[in-house]
Amino acid sequence: QVQLVESGGGLVQPGGSLRLSCAASGFTFSRYAMYWYRQAPGKEREFSAVITTDNNTNYADSVKGRFTISRDSAKKMVYLQMNSLKPEDTAVYYCHATTWGSGYWGQGTQVTVSS
Repeated sequence: QVQLVESGGGLVQPGGSLRLSCAASGFTFSRYAMYWYRQAPGKEREFSAVITTDNNTNYADSVKGRFTISRDSAKKMVYLQMNSLKPEDTAVYYCHATTWGSGYWGQGTQVTVSS
């Protein structure tokens, strides 16, 4: 059974940090590029960050320089370190795994940035 389980969300003040985690199971993790997407209330889901199977990374302009994506293939985990958080980062954050012909989504974790 394929599972992507996100954790680490919560309420944080502007300027603070959070580290999201995504635990993968039920598929060959090393063959999948791993993404973080986010969806703010009333908005479409949008790309935040990606890490490829050979650890190349790319980021949306809105998070570049503040967020860092990483993966641990031995543990089948992907992480999103989020620093200098802003109120506009408030969203549900989703983990997404994709390879040729298949893809999976987690259930999401809520991040709220507010004073």
